[in-house]
Amino acid sequence: MDERIIAACDGASKGNPGPAAWAWVVADGQGRPQRWEAGPLGTATNNVAELTALQELLRSTDPAVPVEVRMDSQYAMNAVTKWLPGWKRNGWKTSAGKPVANRELVVGIDDLMGGRSVSFRYVPAHQVDGDPLNALADQAASEVAVSQQAAGTVHGAAGLPVPAPARSSKNRAGGTAGAVRTSRPGGTISAKFAGRCHCGKPYAAKDTIAKNPNGWGHPECRTAVA
Repeated sequence: MDERIIAACDGASKGNPGPAAWAWVVADGQGRPQRWEAGPLGTATNNVAELTALQELLRSTDPAVPVEVRMDSQYAMNAVTKWLPGWKRNGWKTSAGKPVANRELVVGIDDLMGGRSVSFRYVPAHQVDGDPLNALADQAASEVAVSQQAAGTVHGAAGLPVPAPARSSKNRAGGTAGAVRTSRPGGTISAKFAGRCHCGKPYAAKDTIAKNPNGWGHPECRTAVA
């Protein structure tokens, strides 16, 4: 039996909300990918996709073996580690007195984490020399969000997803590396799809956006609390 499982999970929503999917990749204790799975969600938000990815990962791993979960979603990590105790004390209300969003998923994850060793590691998304397991999960979720067809080793996949080139990098010669989205200064990118920021206002394809704990949105909203 492995002494430890290393895994990554990610969610994708093409439009937020839009066609969405979840994905996870499980590796051995040395970080070598062993199996992966991705599933469609129909129309859902990025936050729902991220939380579902974590829930499905925990369901798929042996609770008797410690697991290290690597994620690029600070929202999902904070929801089940930092904010959860306060939500329980407040009767599943936020500090602002509003009902907790995605409560059913958070409760399900909390139940799955009970009595087992789960540690979390935040890994920035789409970085050159970034976490390879996160890159695999990101690609799998993105592809299934588009196809809306389940995929993975359990479905007969013989290989691993092939991550897209890093979206925010420069090569050693100083030129811009190949990118799915155009990188911009300050950790921002040019949106490939139209979407909606957690502030409630939309952004259009090719607008400058940035990753925040609640998904993609306006750069000025990345430090705002939803």
